[in-house]
Amino acid sequence: MAHIAGLIVTADDGFKKHLGRLLRSSSVPVGVVDAIRDGAPPELVVVDIRGDAASGLSSIERLRVTAPAAAIFAVASAADPDLILQSMRAGANEFFIWPPADETFHGAIRRMATRRETAHGVRTAAQTFVFFGAKGGAGTTTVAVNCGVELARLSKKPTLMIDLKPGLGEVALFLGVRSRYSIDNLHRLDRDFLRELVVKHKSGLEILAGSDNFDRPGPSDGGAIEELLRLLAKQYDYLVIDAGSQINPCSVAAIYAGDRMFLTANPDVPSVRNAQRLLERVRELGASGDRVRLLLNRAAEPFPIPPKQIETALGHPIHHMFPSDYKTVSTALNSGVPLSLAGDSEIAAQFDLFVRKVLDPGSAGDQAGGKKGLLNIDRIASLW
Repeated sequence: MAHIAGLIVTADDGFKKHLGRLLRSSSVPVGVVDAIRDGAPPELVVVDIRGDAASGLSSIERLRVTAPAAAIFAVASAADPDLILQSMRAGANEFFIWPPADETFHGAIRRMATRRETAHGVRTAAQTFVFFGAKGGAGTTTVAVNCGVELARLSKKPTLMIDLKPGLGEVALFLGVRSRYSIDNLHRLDRDFLRELVVKHKSGLEILAGSDNFDRPGPSDGGAIEELLRLLAKQYDYLVIDAGSQINPCSVAAIYAGDRMFLTANPDVPSVRNAQRLLERVRELGASGDRVRLLLNRAAEPFPIPPKQIETALGHPIHHMFPSDYKTVSTALNSGVPLSLAGDSEIAAQFDLFVRKVLDPGSAGDQAGGKKGLLNIDRIASLW
């Protein structure tokens, strides 16, 4: 799916906030940039022409010159026929009345992304899979690492694993590799330098290791992470992100960039409670809820909370369940060998099955079912 850089041209903070939410809640991942950067013009620009129409039209004309391949959306106060015509002549591709209807606006983004992907010479950007834990210790890194290895192994395509956990990232450790560089090195964001940052595992998976510093990546790195993910999406077929279990500017940047967010939980009360709150927070952030898939890790009978009850409580189906196998998993982690390379086991077979399902997104098991946005809070309370 396309990873699009979007620029909002306005002097109105309310307009910028509203359009930022609309862009980021699209089913097509859109990252919002602050300005046109040399060598990296935005693919989508939204221009506010509600007040000073002449100034807005001039902005559209300049943008058409500086970013000739960009899609330009004009937003006006009313559907004035003359203004619509002037906007199109200036170079706008779409015209909207304030405030734009969500579905109409998102439809225009999807059309623009489809045209861009099918245009001659445009490389399809990476699919980005974000793994987020309902709580610390849920096994999110274990799930993310083994899925990354399986993606590289089964797809035979360039796949990068990114460790976004500040200070305590364990991806490189779990895979038994050492890296000279880490995600600390955000001062240069160019193709050649980014290639130097990664280390390659024998499975074919490439790794951008987590920081050894407890404060990196920090709150001020959110913008750099968003730009980093956009650039990496142009170099790989798959990005796999271990985003930890904390909502912060860097994990939010990953959530916005993700084609799929895999929320990893255990069948226990703290996990279910936190999963409910995280699903609600994702919705508040404006990220598309259609991208979320629920994973149940360490699933073994007797369940502390039965899977059907978890689905009812969260209003979200369980996308996949991984069995509880402490001995096999701990042996693999301590030896730095991923499960698929450590011998036959039921849990390794489940990772193989899960990734095959990810690679075939049209399969029935990959659909986000349940009532959209429904969170059965009364049911959550009854679990205590």
